[in-house]
Order: sequence, then C-alpha cells, then structure tokens
Amino acid sequence: MSEPQFTLYSTLVGPNGWKVAMVLAELGLTYKTLWPDFSKKEQKGPEFTKLNPNGRIPVLIDHKNNDFTLWESNAIIEYLVAKYDPEHTISFADFESQQYVRQWLYFQASGQGPYYGQAVWFIKNCNGEPAEVVDRYTNETKRVLKVLDRVLATREWLVGDKLSVADISFLQWNTSADRIIVGSEFVDKETPNVRRWMNAMIARPGIAKVMTERVKMLSA
Repeated sequence: MSEPQFTLYSTLVGPNGWKVAMVLAELGLTYKTLWPDFSKKEQKGPEFTKLNPNGRIPVLIDHKNNDFTLWESNAIIEYLVAKYDPEHTISFADFESQQYVRQWLYFQASGQGPYYGQAVWFIKNCNGEPAEVVDRYTNETKRVLKVLDRVLATREWLVGDKLSVADISFLQWNTSADRIIVGSEFVDKETPNVRRWMNAMIARPGIAKVMTERVKMLSA
C-alpha cells in the first residue's frame, strides 16, 4: 500500500487542522495526520518550529511536491485547490470568483477565527471570566454569524452556485459557536440560514467522514 501523499500536523481540539482535512477529503487526496503533544509543548519545540516558526498547527507537507511545506490553514487551502483541483470541484475557474473566495477566506481568518477562538478560550479555560471579555467575544461571534446569515438569505453558498473552500473554511469554527459560545438555539432561531448552510456542508461525504472521525477521537 502506497504512502499517503500528505502529512498533516493537527490537534484534536482546534478547528483549523480539521478544515484542512475536510478539503483534502473533498478532493480525494490521501494524507496521514500527526498530533503534536500540546501538553508537552511539542508544537513549540525545535523539531516542529523548523516546519512552522510560529509554533502552531496546522502544517501540511506535500510529499509528491518535494516535501513542500506550508502553514496557516487558509494558505494551505488555497494551495490545495490551486494545485489539485483542476476540475474546480470546490473552487472556481474564473478570476472574479477566485477573488470572492479569497475575500471570504480573509474574513474567516481575521473576523471569525480570532474572535471565536478567544470566546472559547475564556469560556472553557477561565470559567467565563472576566464577564465583560466573554461578552465582547460572544457578541462578536453573534455579529459574524448574522453577517453570514444575511448573505446566505439570498444564496445557497457564499460564492457562485456551489460549495467551495470559502464555505468549508467557516464550518469548524461555527460548530464551536454552536456547541460552546452561543448555543444551538441561537443558531437555529437567530441565524437559520447559517444552520441550513452548515447542514448542507455536513451532509457532504468527505466532510461527514472527517467530522465523524473527529467525534470518535474526541470521545475515545
């Protein structure tokens, strides 16, 4: 049996490695996942920081491209579709749509991930304190969800007429909002278009496979 094409460095808890895994799965690309031990700060050690000087996951190594190594999840996603999606299964051929995808990827990286991440950190690791800090990040999470909901009220997907990496990039952090930050009732009632969109993505075979794998590993 041949070795997988990619090595993905990830973590069970954080969403960013899993969204890369979803893109790999949707493109039918083979990969193995390595899990640095965060309790031992392996992601900050010299072996790992040779791959990513920022000491964060994810990192992806493409063994069929001279072990080309890339970090930052959305940069990895852009690389994967540029090099391995010639049929534009989850990307677009036309230049303008490509820019719209990039727009959403940037918004996800700057407007969703940091605020959701801070909300989860203070809720889970600081027992919801200080309250004003949690309120700030929770309110920003709600604001981002409502931005997405307004856009999705008029279209099925963020760009064009099909699922793309623009959509996939938001899913894992939105499940954190659903489970931890604002709760499923808020998403269901206040942002129903986001709920419909999330359900449509979760129904995809590749995405469903990755999400099932994550749930099994977290419950093990």
